[in-house]
This record gives sequence, structure tokens and C-alpha cells, in this order.
Amino acid sequence: MGNSSTKEPPPAVVLVPPLFDFPPLAARTRMLESSYDLLFGKLALKCLFEDYYDEARHFSTRIMLKPIDDPHVDLIATVSGPLDHKPEENITGNALFRWQSNINDPHTFMDLYVSTTNPIFRMRSCAYYPKYGFGAFGIFPLLLKERQSSEDYGLMGLRYGSGNLSFGATLMPFAMKDELPKSAWLVSRMGRVTAGVQFEPHFGNAKLTNLMNWSCAIGYGVGSASPLSPSFNFSLELAKSSQFIASFYQHMVVQRRVQNPLEGNEVVGITNYIDFGFELQTRVDDIISSNDISDSTFQVGASWQANKNFLVKAKVGPLRSSMALAFKSWWKPSLTFSISAIRSHTDGKTQYGFGIRTEDLREASYQRADPNFVMLTPNKEHLAEGIVWKTGKRPMLQSDINTGNFDGLPKELRPLDKIL
Repeated sequence: MGNSSTKEPPPAVVLVPPLFDFPPLAARTRMLESSYDLLFGKLALKCLFEDYYDEARHFSTRIMLKPIDDPHVDLIATVSGPLDHKPEENITGNALFRWQSNINDPHTFMDLYVSTTNPIFRMRSCAYYPKYGFGAFGIFPLLLKERQSSEDYGLMGLRYGSGNLSFGATLMPFAMKDELPKSAWLVSRMGRVTAGVQFEPHFGNAKLTNLMNWSCAIGYGVGSASPLSPSFNFSLELAKSSQFIASFYQHMVVQRRVQNPLEGNEVVGITNYIDFGFELQTRVDDIISSNDISDSTFQVGASWQANKNFLVKAKVGPLRSSMALAFKSWWKPSLTFSISAIRSHTDGKTQYGFGIRTEDLREASYQRADPNFVMLTPNKEHLAEGIVWKTGKRPMLQSDINTGNFDGLPKELRPLDKIL
């Protein structure tokens, strides 16, 4: 007697690679910054237009390490300089040592910064209490070559944050009697609309009635705060009552067919991340003619993460265009090599920059098919090997994050609903 059984082929899977750099390093120190400077898509646009675009004819290296025995501390060291040494340019180095009280909460921490340039030695500290929404922080340059203003003696700040409201102020404890706070902000969210104002006084005319000290912005956003879900943000800003800024940023999560012969037959697709951003800046006062290219400018940028190892970025502006390629190996620690090309529209020259980064602060938590994603197919045709591609249908993915289920997501991908 024999027992014969037909082995069913493995179910088709779609690879969900980790994002190249998430969360961004700037998100770790968000409690030291004004919420006005981080919302309205500003942080996402900054990463899109700046990350991996090394300066022309320059190199940069960055090492980010965390000890295995104590995950509460980490160290970031950076060395950068010109490829061809010039007398007026020196190789600079700095290091940042950080202590974090809770590995799951980056908002209460202390760090020490040392550098070959000013500030030579600086300390920052922040304490935030999510239960009450209040926080306090301080930035103190301990060693400087020269102290020229009250800000060089240190800053202190107080803030409040909830899911729909954020306000706070930055003070200079050693300021003169007639100096106002360094900055103050108020930001509120109502549904998909976010609006805010910020006060930043300038020396010489630091009065509340001076409109040049005020900025205001309004933004409209769609989508989850998790990068595993598509999102869109559009904002308008009037900065210093003199400059108008319009921008939008879109994060897309798409799938394409896998062309890698090293993958198994059950792998039919892979998730890609495509980001697109646009920013327009122009003056609204009559001090300088708006026809001046340096006064009215724009930039357009896009990035495409094809898989967990490869990222390509490009941006275009009126003066120059840039392109960056980055390759990342997810070893322990990971290693990233990048090269950027900058072409000037004025003289037609193309120059290059290089960067090397190694880190073990951020981990790849979802290289393969993530259990939080399920195949959206009305029948079981997707269980047949490759049939979804033969019939011309694209396998669609839906994440539990759309229904508010964040239990299976890495902690850095969970939306912070309690903090605006």
C-alpha cells in the first residue's frame, strides 16, 4: 500500500524590503526643534533634497554604532573634507555620544557633541512626559572659540504636545533684559488640515508688532504616518512676511514584478518606495526684484528604492541638477556607499562627491514578506505559481496599519498618534 499525495506549491509572496533610512536621524531630536520647523512636510522634503547628495569634490564618512551590552547609548562619528586638499579647506571631524532613557521612546535623552569646529563641546538634554504632554529641553555650548551673542551661552525651551496641538518657546537664559525669546510656535491639526504660526525675532527690531518676525503656514495631508502606507502633503507658507513657499511631498508604495533570478519561484513581486517633492520659493515684498534667479527659485526631486540594497535619487533646480546613487548592504553593521553627480547649468561642468556610512542603529525588520501584509485576491488563484503575472493582474497588498493595527510593526514604523 502506498500513500501518495500531491505537494501544493508554496503560496506566492511579495517581498517588502526595509526602507533605506528610517526613521531619519533628525526625528531622534525632534523635541529640541520647533514643531513648526518639522511639520508641513518639511522634514520629509529635507531628507529628499539633502540625503546622499554629497558636496561636489568632497567626501564624507559616517559611523553610527550601538554597543550590544547597552542599547541605551550610541555613538555617531563623522569625517568630511575636500577630495583635493586646499589651504582654505580642512578636513573636519565630529562625534556625538547619546544616552536614551527608554529604547522605545527617543524623546527623553542627553547627548554630548565634540567637534574640530564651533561649537567644540556642546551638551543637549531633553525630558518629555507623554502622559501629560509636557517637555523641557536645553542646549548648552560648553566650549566655544568665541562667544558673540546671548545664544552662544545656551538655550532652554518648554513645549506641550498632543495629537492635535503643539506649542512652545525657546528662551535664552543669559540674554539681555531687552531680548525676547529665541522663538515661539503654535501648531494645530484639524482632521487633514494643519496650521501654525512661529515667532522668530531678529536683532535690531525684535518686536511682536513687527510682521517680519512672524511666519505662518497651512498644510493638507493624506495618509498614515507610517512609511509602509502611501501619504501626500501639500503646504503653503509665508515666511518672515516676505517669502512665499509652496511645496508638496508624496510617498508612494508600489509593487513591480521581480526580475531577480536568485529569488525563488514563489516570489512574484516586490514592494518599491517612490518619493516625489516640489518646492517653490519667491519673495512677495518689493525690496528685491522677483525676476532675480537667486530671489525666486524652485527645486524638484524624486527618489526610487528598487529593493533593500539600491536607491537612486535626482533633483533639478535653476542653477544645478544633481543625481545620487546609493548601495546598502544589510550586514551587522550595515554598510552604505553613495556617489553623487552635480552638474552646473551656468558653466556646464559636472563634479562628483562620495560618501561611506556604516551603522547598526536602525535594523532591517521586514526584508521578506511581512506578516502584516495580506494578498488582496478574491479567489485562491494567487496560490498557483506565478499565475497572477501570467494573467496580467498585479498582486495588491493591504496593510493592517490601515485599520489601526500596529502590533506587528517595528516600533520606529508605528505612528506617534499622541504627538503632533
